[in-house]
Amino acid sequence: MFEGPDVVREIGSVGRRVSRRAFGTGEARVVTISRVYDSPQEDLWDACTNPERIPRWFLPVSGELRPGGRFRLQGNASGTIERCDPPEGFFATWEFGDEVNWIELRLTAVGEGRTRFELDHIAQVDDERWAEFGPGAVGVGWDMGLLGLSRHLATGTSADPAAAMAWLASDEGRRFVALSSEAWGEASVAGGEPGESARAAAARTTAAYTAG
Repeated sequence: MFEGPDVVREIGSVGRRVSRRAFGTGEARVVTISRVYDSPQEDLWDACTNPERIPRWFLPVSGELRPGGRFRLQGNASGTIERCDPPEGFFATWEFGDEVNWIELRLTAVGEGRTRFELDHIAQVDDERWAEFGPGAVGVGWDMGLLGLSRHLATGTSADPAAAMAWLASDEGRRFVALSSEAWGEASVAGGEPGESARAAAARTTAAYTAG
């Protein structure tokens, strides 16, 4: 049984930032998502890196979860773990189709039994393609992931993929996607994108995620 979350509260619990930075021999777009969890750093690290726990909130994973190891998320991305600093974070490639992006996770203790989760999704993408969907192209998916992580940490239960997909197709699930897209659009504006184009990209992202 999948109990629908409080959509507005969940969206409001997440921090979103859009920026650019020098990366490799060029420049990259950086989509940053963050949230503070009522979980000790070591436990949050385990939830994010233990191959037995990752499927409980995200996706089934296979491979070698160690520095230099290759991983694959079922039906999604694969990559190589380039750096690992337990329990503080890791850096890995994020490969989907012919594209290579990167992800960097940082976990920071922020008080008794509380930890900040912060993840950068780094992509070298041209302006024309960025203009189509903006940060929501990856940001909405990460919002969904953090929603699953929140539920797992709060209840200790495992995700029911069929029930979760049914919820995402519901009115509340579609509302979650729309609010996530809008929030990423506003983060894009705060990061320097013109408001009209950023919000148009957010609307296209919502349509893409909710089509059908």
